[in-house]
Amino acid sequence: MKDGFIKAATATPKIKVADVTHNADSIIACIKEAAAQGVKLLALPELCITGYTCGDLFFQKTLIDGAWEQLQRIKDEVSALDIIAAVGLPLQKNGKLINAAAVLYHGEILGTVGKKYVPNYNEFYEKRHFSDCMEEPPVIFRCRELPEFAFGVEICEDLWSPCPPSVQLAAGGATVILNLSASNEMIGKAEYRRSLVTGQSGRLICAYLYASAGDGESTTDTVFSGHSLIAENGALLAETAPFDNRLSVTEIDVLRLAGERGKNTTFPMTGGAEVVEFSMPLSETKLTRYVSPSPFVPAEDADRADRCESILLMQSEGLRKRVEHTGAKSLVIGISGGLDSCLALLVSAKAMDRLGRSRADVIAVTMPCFGTTQRTKSNAVRLCEALGVTLREIDITKAVTQHFEDISHDPKNMNVVYENAQARQRTLILMDIANEENGLVVGTGDLSELALGWATYNGDHISMYGVNAGVPKTLIRHIVRYYADSSGNGELKTVLYDILETPVSPELLPAENGEISQKTEDLVGPYELHDFFLYYAVRWGFPPKKVYRLARYAHGNGYGDDVILKWLKNFYRRFFAQQFKRSCLPDAPKIGSVTLSPRADWRMPSDACARLWLEELEEM
Repeated sequence: MKDGFIKAATATPKIKVADVTHNADSIIACIKEAAAQGVKLLALPELCITGYTCGDLFFQKTLIDGAWEQLQRIKDEVSALDIIAAVGLPLQKNGKLINAAAVLYHGEILGTVGKKYVPNYNEFYEKRHFSDCMEEPPVIFRCRELPEFAFGVEICEDLWSPCPPSVQLAAGGATVILNLSASNEMIGKAEYRRSLVTGQSGRLICAYLYASAGDGESTTDTVFSGHSLIAENGALLAETAPFDNRLSVTEIDVLRLAGERGKNTTFPMTGGAEVVEFSMPLSETKLTRYVSPSPFVPAEDADRADRCESILLMQSEGLRKRVEHTGAKSLVIGISGGLDSCLALLVSAKAMDRLGRSRADVIAVTMPCFGTTQRTKSNAVRLCEALGVTLREIDITKAVTQHFEDISHDPKNMNVVYENAQARQRTLILMDIANEENGLVVGTGDLSELALGWATYNGDHISMYGVNAGVPKTLIRHIVRYYADSSGNGELKTVLYDILETPVSPELLPAENGEISQKTEDLVGPYELHDFFLYYAVRWGFPPKKVYRLARYAHGNGYGDDVILKWLKNFYRRFFAQQFKRSCLPDAPKIGSVTLSPRADWRMPSDACARLWLEELEEM
């Protein structure tokens, strides 16, 4: 439960229709199995104590009384376990029989919730036996120690209705919804069920546990598969395949959900629900849910290809519109033979294609100086030739040397002046060529560099349109690789792959034996770590300790704890110190859910202090 993680599960007990004693035994076994795995919240199927398919046996008092007696036995036999379980049963209430869920914890029934939408169509005829509970107020069960852990319950058809009770429950503060279901199986229904559950979790910014009836239900007219799902904010975390009928366990993050709701100004918080509080001491939750080490990069090849194509279209369309609006005659871009300028050049060529103009209107300028290697210079030339853009080479060595004389800087002193003078000289040349050619300077810096402030102020930090500003470094690699694989141009593919294998470097310090001497990741840290930090620290607003915990979990096999902590501290130091560069960024298209544009999603004082964040890490 620490850091907001709640281990949650769905289970489908093997039942016998109307054999409440057997079913209670099976339910108790499921609860004990879940508790042994550290589960704190368990959803079981609709009417699982009796079976959903009892038909007119629901009119028998013997069955109803037997179900209640077995609920008491279940409650007592699992009372010592630190787990909340929601169990389905028929319940006599106010003279009516209702389809209910009973919430059990530490030998008590915290409350019961009745089904609101009782179906009576096609294969369903529940109204023959059950009354609806439309007049019942919404009930939310909330943890005293972790108020963000608050859940509500709905039953099967409630989700399939036009106005699910979960909407009111979420608006009342529930971050988790349990659905006790007996959804029979039909061709195509599993896909629709999955879309309902994930969609509802996304709309309500909640976790959704859907537990479905399966093995043992009557097959007289229908078949039940036990297809159960756990989703969080639109993402499917765990799923029991149809007819698998097993316990499905994962962790949900209620603090993440609460934080997302807090940022969403259109999410209603109406209150008005009856609140039942319970006490569950905070404990460490062992993580088993998948945490991607590269959260910006889709795991599946097909999804990754779609993502790359979509980003290229967004970048090129943004640039196309800017060219069209300004009437620019050319695009001017500094090309280094590195990854970022490579992508920016690909985008520029694509923008000209979309405008129906010649790629020769893209002017790529390579500007070798002290640290330029033959490899990167050669790749820059080959790339331009393969794309058919206009290439210019301007050696800036003399100009920078003269500048050093002008400001009395010793060129043997390879400090920040030595480095930044080269970056600013390059920007000066690009801006002047753009003026001369009635063009726009296309920026090449990416999102990861902006987060770290790895850009020369008034140097490569400045452009007239920054096409890469919304794309993190880890994703840029995949976009370039995707372009290479789909280009159909052998020479282009060859040079793109060599660029991908070239170490990331600003090449501002002299080469050593013809090789790159200045490797960015040796100086600021691995980009795969920084992109991970960026995603969880900025997108989700997680505190440093939680970011560190997740980074250890996702990257533990690749990096030691000390290494992760070292670069996480560096991330926070640089992120706060370099905000002044982000406060005056050029226009750029928003690409994903993380952006650092001062006009879009990120507004931060340039003089904000990192003390709280760094102190939290120092305490570890």
